Amino acid sequence: MIPCYLLIWLLVLITPARTQSPSQPASIDTLRQLQEHIDQQRSDVLKERDRLWEIEQATQDKLKGILYHIHATDTAYKDYNFQIQVANQRIQELQQDLAIAERIYYQKRAATIARLRWLQRQRHSGSAWDFLLKSQNFKEFLDRRQRLKLVYQADRQSLTDLKAKADKIKQQHSEVERQKNQIALLTQQLLAQKSQLEAQLRNQQQLIERLNNDRQALEAAQEQLAADSQGIGNLIRSAMAKARYPHTRTFGTGQLAFPSNGEITSNFGWRTHPLLGKSRFHNGIDFGASYGSTIRAADAGRVIFAGWYGGYGYAVVINHGGGLATLYAHSSKLYVKEGQTVQRGDAIAAVGSTGLSTGPHLHFEVRKNGEPVDPIRYL
Repeated sequence: MIPCYLLIWLLVLITPARTQSPSQPASIDTLRQLQEHIDQQRSDVLKERDRLWEIEQATQDKLKGILYHIHATDTAYKDYNFQIQVANQRIQELQQDLAIAERIYYQKRAATIARLRWLQRQRHSGSAWDFLLKSQNFKEFLDRRQRLKLVYQADRQSLTDLKAKADKIKQQHSEVERQKNQIALLTQQLLAQKSQLEAQLRNQQQLIERLNNDRQALEAAQEQLAADSQGIGNLIRSAMAKARYPHTRTFGTGQLAFPSNGEITSNFGWRTHPLLGKSRFHNGIDFGASYGSTIRAADAGRVIFAGWYGGYGYAVVINHGGGLATLYAHSSKLYVKEGQTVQRGDAIAAVGSTGLSTGPHLHFEVRKNGEPVDPIRYL
């Protein structure tokens, strides 16, 4: 989302900075400075818009990944559901087979037990002996005896086989139940994973919607700045046509000192955005400095502006004469006032992050006849 400071800046964006009294016409240098200020605001808005584009691109990539995982999860979920259906069908078949096997088992078991009991009774009652003694010869006796033994053994083996088959069916039934429970557990895990992915999907979609709204607000601000820049350009051309005696008094030496002890983190000139391929112009250089550290005048001169300047935040502009001026932006505190004369190295402000800024730093510009030039050439 757009940071709070940026929302505040957007509210005050179209409010012009105080540079002249209402009864005095604006000077050419002042109008040029105002135009450059608006150009810088446009550049800052583009920077913020590009940053949102980059975030949105990363969010879109993450969204694609989430959609892919949701699709894969849905596929796995459907596959597990199919396996559960197959397992349920297999369990039903096994239950039917088990019921049939158990019925046959108990029927044969009852018949076999009855037959064995009958044979046992016959053995004690003499009927079995009668069956054997009715043999015509010894060979027939042995045959009949062997047949009785085989019947007895067959009945016992039948009971054993039936029991083994029933045990096997029960074992298969237990295994299918185990697989079914395992698949059901995996299905529940997939449902939980899918729910998490859908929540992430909703969050990413909401983030993209917020980014779109933020980018639209920035683009609207950029359009307003473009209109302001065109209007200021017309005012500058009109003022230049009326000007007769340009101011040439020199205060400083023309050789500037470093205004901050911080390192230079951003240079002057055109820069191309790595993702969008769009170029924009940086009117100054940035010093990465700690919050509250001292900002010093780069040379002797007169303060022509000290106050709030839209996207620049709290800023100081010093006229060094000879068409040379310097600007110090995003300050947290100002130590000078408009009209005050300063010397080289005087403390004029403290580093901050006011206006359109993403962190504490000093934005430093050098203007020659109102046009931005590379500060490195003068430092």
